Amino acid sequence: MNQDVYGAALFDFYKTGKTAPLILHNNYGEDEEMPVDLFFREEEEFPELEFIALSLCDGVVLDVGAGAGSHCLYLQNRGFEVTALEISKTACEIMKDRGVKQVVNANIFHYRKKKFDTILFLMNGIGLVETIHGLKQLLIHCKQILKKGGQLLFDSSDIAYLYEGHIPAAGAYYGEVKFQYEYKGQRGASFGWLYIDQDTLIKIARQDGWVVQILYEDENDQYLVRLSLRD
Repeated sequence: MNQDVYGAALFDFYKTGKTAPLILHNNYGEDEEMPVDLFFREEEEFPELEFIALSLCDGVVLDVGAGAGSHCLYLQNRGFEVTALEISKTACEIMKDRGVKQVVNANIFHYRKKKFDTILFLMNGIGLVETIHGLKQLLIHCKQILKKGGQLLFDSSDIAYLYEGHIPAAGAYYGEVKFQYEYKGQRGASFGWLYIDQDTLIKIARQDGWVVQILYEDENDQYLVRLSLRD
């Protein structure tokens, strides 16, 4: 049985303001600790990249991988109709309790009930596609749930620096990694995650008919992008 250890950490923080360490195991280096308070940030704690993305939201919004709902609450408080999509049942219950009005417990690839003007993936949320192939499939799927003139807004980053100049020439794309959460001695299921460099993203998106705009980039090779469909 797979444990929702991510959800358990969110729940503990929500109820008590503190947690045991949420460990993130990976296949490329040393274990990392995920700061759980990141998922409960207030507006004044959002980084510039997220503020830009939120300011560009338009119409009816779908926030994918909504976590504890901080971005949804920000948009909701500004009058947006926003749906929080989240795969963790516990996180969904937390969002409802925090006041997020529309919460859906589902995988984005299986969700087709409504159409949106903006689909938002923040905090590297686009990584849930796991692989380059998964990204291509997501772009196809999003065309089915976007209204005419709609947009995707997401951030990602180039993790070539992890390879210290020795990116593998063959095999899987170097931005396809594996993670596994551990909390209070319980490990969740291993899952894939994608970090994609700008050039590769632009090539894939354009081939699929998307207009690509890089809106922001920082000194850590993290960037914000908007994809929209040609009329």
